[in-house]
Amino acid sequence: MHLEGTVLVGPDFEPVEGRVVVADGEIVRIEETGVESDAVILPAFVNAHTHIGDSIAKEAGEGLSLDELVAPPDGLKHRLLRDADREEKVAAMARTLRFMEATGTGTFLEFREGGVEGVAALRDALAGEGVAFGERAIESVVFGRDDPDVLSVADGYGASGARDADFGAVRAAARDADKPFGIHAGERDAADINPAMDLEPDFLVHMVHAEGIHLERLEDRGTPVVVCPRSNLVTNVGVPPVRRLTERTTVALGTDNVMTDSPSMFREMEFAAKLSDLPAREILRMATVNGAEIAGLNRGVVRKGADADLLVLDGDSDNLAGARDLVRAVVRRAGHADVSRVVIGGEPVVPRDG
Repeated sequence: MHLEGTVLVGPDFEPVEGRVVVADGEIVRIEETGVESDAVILPAFVNAHTHIGDSIAKEAGEGLSLDELVAPPDGLKHRLLRDADREEKVAAMARTLRFMEATGTGTFLEFREGGVEGVAALRDALAGEGVAFGERAIESVVFGRDDPDVLSVADGYGASGARDADFGAVRAAARDADKPFGIHAGERDAADINPAMDLEPDFLVHMVHAEGIHLERLEDRGTPVVVCPRSNLVTNVGVPPVRRLTERTTVALGTDNVMTDSPSMFREMEFAAKLSDLPAREILRMATVNGAEIAGLNRGVVRKGADADLLVLDGDSDNLAGARDLVRAVVRRAGHADVSRVVIGGEPVVPRDG
């Protein structure tokens, strides 16, 4: 299999006219040559923080505070999840997975509520169990929660926040199991940041209220951060200091709760770019290779030997035609309508039936 067009190569996304050659799920070579194609080829997105379980309740809870919306155990989200039957939750998650594939996401890092059963429900959604449109190709990295035993079935543990419980024992269990541990921190205020960092997590999520001392600790330990600026704005907690965080550590982008925001990395990139005014290449790294690095995956970049998770855009669409800076155009203006092909694991996912 090969794809032709302008290829955004390597972690700096240098535009190269040519083709990407794929075999056995891997990029085997990149050929620089003249081609007759307006396609733009880049890595598929890595959405570094999601909660897709609340796909059953999109746009619920207008006007509620963050705690009223999502705080365990009785925030609106958790009440709705308890009240919904399993079939409804699986079907709703499967539709979100299909949407993420269609908008160019190849991998997502999910903080999955509901313990062992919650992880099983997500696995069923991925497998298409009981869902009309079948198995999805998008790849998951599932961080279970709500039950220490979830580590037996999940890829890691995703803690709600240091103010909610003592996570010392489950942090140790994750380390013993050689599985990653992530935790929300600094979403409401700065009070839970140092306790979260004391757990020596593999990554932190949000860090809206990071202060100087926290930035120094991040840099000293090299702890990555996932930011979700659209979600933070919607829940009225502020917005993360994206530029200052990128000066200290690896930063990736996530879309957070489906209840409050569409899981579109196009929308997240555009918002983050205009919020932070960071260079487009930095934002695109946050949406691709940085999330892959947090998850320990060999993707999110177009280079020989990387996993063949690729996104192809129509460079001659009405939206992208005439772009003088392709990377900036991808970050600040591209969208679902510009997607012409998505490849995950070396296999075409978009277009496909179902």
